[in-house]
Order: sequence, then structure tokens, then C-alpha cells
Amino acid sequence: MSKLEGKVAVVTGASKGIGAGIAKALAKEGSAVVVNYASSREGADAVVAAIASAGGRAVAVRGDVSKASEAQGVIDAAVKEFGRLDVLVNNSGIYEFAAIEDVTEAHYRRQFDINVLGMLLTTQAAVKHLGEGGSIVNISSAITHVNTPSAAAYAGTKGAVNAISGVLANELAPRKIRVNMVSPGFVVTEGTHTAGVVGSDMETGLVAMTPLGRAGHPDDIAGVVTFLASDDARWLTGENITASGGIR
Repeated sequence: MSKLEGKVAVVTGASKGIGAGIAKALAKEGSAVVVNYASSREGADAVVAAIASAGGRAVAVRGDVSKASEAQGVIDAAVKEFGRLDVLVNNSGIYEFAAIEDVTEAHYRRQFDINVLGMLLTTQAAVKHLGEGGSIVNISSAITHVNTPSAAAYAGTKGAVNAISGVLANELAPRKIRVNMVSPGFVVTEGTHTAGVVGSDMETGLVAMTPLGRAGHPDDIAGVVTFLASDDARWLTGENITASGGIR
């Protein structure tokens, strides 16, 4: 039997990049998947189509997780479509690099609203439906200990993700709901292309710092998330797995 047979998962920010890889990996292991997106319906539909063509079940659901009503709507759609909820992957996130002289209120708020508030609101909606054995996986970042220049606000959001995840692991443990984190290193995605990181001196520096000598790919992260979502990780909560090729 597949590791997630009969389970239902919500993956936020799953229309591309790491989120898309996670959604496909969970479906491959038997889970029905809600592919959440904020703006790219085309990307989300492509992920759903890929899952369906492989024999899985998935549906695309729009929702800006930084808004309480829309975060609730994403979770409600999962329960309405598939009848239950077992796994939540809080993957939605944005990153914008800026030197300290260029940090603005808008720069700060955009990142904290999606990366931190979005995680809180979606988790708040999900815990109403997650039962014993439920799993929450929050996507953090190795940037919290790599200390990349010009990433103060983004690194701050991921430091908050780590702290909040630890609190929730303890808070939800009596309900037998596990909360864990995955902290990717540098991963080649549509986002890192758009941000200009791929092909830049920053990429060269990050790869040079990585003991395994290469950038990561979404599948490198998806396998770790699938493990944490499954019963193979039933004795793990409050853990942060750094999936970074060894970068520290």
C-alpha cells in the first residue's frame, strides 16, 4: 500500500516550484490533493492534470492564504471535495531581496503577510478538521542559518516560521497532530529564475557553499515532505529537517 493511501492533503502555493513538486509526490503516494494557488490558475491546472494522468486525484483551489476568509475557503474546499483532511503543507511564500537601506514597509509586509500570517491562518482553519494522526509540514528555509546578505526580511519570516512551528508542535501534540518543518537550501524553481538568482553570482556562491556541489530541485524537497506527512514519521514532531545538500 502507498504511504498516504486514503489521505487528503492541502498544499498551499502549489501551482509551481517546490509546492508543485510536493503536490505531485503526495499524490503519487496515494493522497488526494488540493492544489492551492493565488494567481496562476494555469499552473495549478497543469499540476492537477499531471496528477490525474498518473492516476491520482487532485483539484485546484484559488485562495490568498494571507486573508482569513480565503484560507478558510481552501480548507473548506478540501473537506467538501474529498470528505476529510489529513495533511496540510504550508508552502505558500514569497521572497524579495533588498539591502537594509532599501527595505520598506511594503517590502516587509508583503513577505510577513504571506509567509507568516498565511501559515497561521491556514493552520487555524485546518485544525478544525485534522484529527488524530494529522500532519502539518511548514516550509521554512536554510537561509535562517546561512545569513545571506540582503535577505533580512525574508530570513525574518522564516525564523518566525520556525518559532511558530515549535510552539504549535507542543500545542497540538495532545490532539495527536504533528507539526514539522523542512528547510530547503537553494532550489532551482520558477521563482529563483524570476528573482534573478539562477545564473547570478549569488547562485555561484550558494552552490560553492553546498557540500554536495549542486543546486536542489523540487523533488529533493518533496520526498522529505512526503516522509513527514506519512506514518513513517509518526514519532516526529517539532523537527526541522534541513534539506540543503549539506549547506550550513
